[in-house]
Amino acid sequence: MTTLRNIKLVLEYDGSRYDGWQRLTNPNTIQGKLEEVLSKMTGETVEIIGSGRTDAGVHAQHQVANFKTTCAMPVMDIRNYMNQYLPKDIAIKEVEEVDERFHSRYNGKSKEYMYRIWNDPIPTVFHRKYTHHIPKPLDINAMIKASEHLVGEHDFTSFATG
Repeated sequence: MTTLRNIKLVLEYDGSRYDGWQRLTNPNTIQGKLEEVLSKMTGETVEIIGSGRTDAGVHAQHQVANFKTTCAMPVMDIRNYMNQYLPKDIAIKEVEEVDERFHSRYNGKSKEYMYRIWNDPIPTVFHRKYTHHIPKPLDINAMIKASEHLVGEHDFTSFATG
């Protein structure tokens, strides 16, 4: 009798070349690339569940996902296989077998979004894909005042999925 395993992945990716996380009809997505490699590795049709979705061109540093499989491959071998066959702009950092009820979207505890500003008259060539260039001096007092609206607890239920 084959046992169904639930495998949790922690990954990071540079989303510059991709049409976001979710595979709809377009396979050029993070989900599409992961499922393609996992399906070849396991010999099964694999559906991966992400903790959230990103839009086209968006990057992630600590995205959590999970998938179910009957493949008996050890978790370190899964990580090594995936990193060998995924494009170099997607990396699997951690792989762990988790309880069958674990669901990356519903069991997530937090999300953190980071926006970076490169504040200099000359843009940086090394961080151009990961920062927003503003050549003029920033109004720090106005930024502090505006950030006060972000402090506290907020209800983001309207942004959640079903």
